[in-house]
Amino acid sequence: MRPSPITAPPADAEARKAVRPVVCYPTDTLPRPDLAAYRALRDGLRRVGTVVVPPRDAATWTVPAGHFFRIASVEGPQVGDLNLFNAGDLKERLYTGKTRALNGTHVGLGDQLFSSFPYLRPIATITHDTLDWYGFDAFGGSVHDVIGTRCDPYTHNLLSDGGQYHHCCHSNLTRALAAATGLPPAEAEAHVHDVLNVFMCTGFSRDTGQYFMKASPVRPGDYLEFFAEVDLLGCLSACPGGDCSSEHSSDTARCHPLLVEIYEPAGRPEGWAPPAVNGYDRSHGL
Repeated sequence: MRPSPITAPPADAEARKAVRPVVCYPTDTLPRPDLAAYRALRDGLRRVGTVVVPPRDAATWTVPAGHFFRIASVEGPQVGDLNLFNAGDLKERLYTGKTRALNGTHVGLGDQLFSSFPYLRPIATITHDTLDWYGFDAFGGSVHDVIGTRCDPYTHNLLSDGGQYHHCCHSNLTRALAAATGLPPAEAEAHVHDVLNVFMCTGFSRDTGQYFMKASPVRPGDYLEFFAEVDLLGCLSACPGGDCSSEHSSDTARCHPLLVEIYEPAGRPEGWAPPAVNGYDRSHGL
């Protein structure tokens, strides 16, 4: 807990607090996907691949640009930590901070996931979400957040007085990426990044501003569906916290597998083309 304030508030403190907020990134000029064009292809999808992500472990898959993929709950409530990369260039990867700034703390139907600098372009579009009914609850919680960093063995070590745990999502993603790319684990780890917490129900407490989690509302059969804007390498960890109702980074929570399905459409969305790399000239004023 933060200590009580030691600075006396100024006479106009309430007026200062009452200043209305301004959205940091107005998105009126941001190109938006034609969601109807994407969804028009959904009835004709042909499944071309499946990957099972074991509990407390991770797995990888590739998706060609113009294909769809789904992350599905199959046996019980389970959250997943998702990393996405350009399949041909690991340096281009999901940038959750900018995705959050442009969409909000949680993502859903019609939102796009943006890649890291200097590329900064949409790499995936969410085309279906069977949890879109949840919205925001009375605690300020919602699903599919881009605010959490992923459970990791370093924070676990810090908070557990030296504990060693190897099935945190960070370690799971590291092992899976190393296996998929042939990189040594230390090099693979450097590419693992902040995640999209699929199915996880999270928010910030109103009194302390702390990041919280609560039981995921996901049910078997629920899924989150994406359209690959570029060739993608996906890496997903089935979190050792299970539905994250009580804890993570442990072997005590009940965990379940997750299923990834890759689908090929009969065509491409009308007018669609893979997005170009960001147009900034990278001169930085020099």
